[in-house]
Amino acid sequence: MSRARAIAVWAVVALVSVAAGAGYHWTQEAEARRARTVVERVYATRLGDLTGSLQHVEQWRGRVLVVNFWATWCAPCREEIPHFVRLQEIHGGRGLLFVGIAIDQPEKVAPFARDFRINYPVLVGGLGSLDLLRQVGNKAGVLPYTVVIDRQGRLAGQKIGGIKPEELETLLSPLL
Repeated sequence: MSRARAIAVWAVVALVSVAAGAGYHWTQEAEARRARTVVERVYATRLGDLTGSLQHVEQWRGRVLVVNFWATWCAPCREEIPHFVRLQEIHGGRGLLFVGIAIDQPEKVAPFARDFRINYPVLVGGLGSLDLLRQVGNKAGVLPYTVVIDRQGRLAGQKIGGIKPEELETLLSPLL
């Protein structure tokens, strides 16, 4: 191979490397912006609780938040809520707070919360919260949907569909 040809090959390799690095950097920045948008949208949420009092998720900034979108009629939601109740009981004193956002009718949510002994804030968004669900990363609108935010307000995880207790505990362990 001639010297000129070798230089040309190295120049192409260098250009491809620079382009790949720039593409990777751009992708990482876009993902970081998307994560910040999800977190800020969650914190900006204001919904009524089980008594009808307006609650602002922002009030829980600084805690490890597990925000779970659910409905009384959702079978996977019904499976995971008892695990959330248990984890809230175990780790609540260490700064963990579950916040349930029910995409359901208030008259169904209150008895459900009582029957399941939910020990964390439940906000009632009704069907109008489907837009919120999509704005915080669940474009498909599937329930349940869980968003985990660390104490510093960074997105620590998201899960569309039911989350297994072990999976959630593994995610939460370094945050507590």
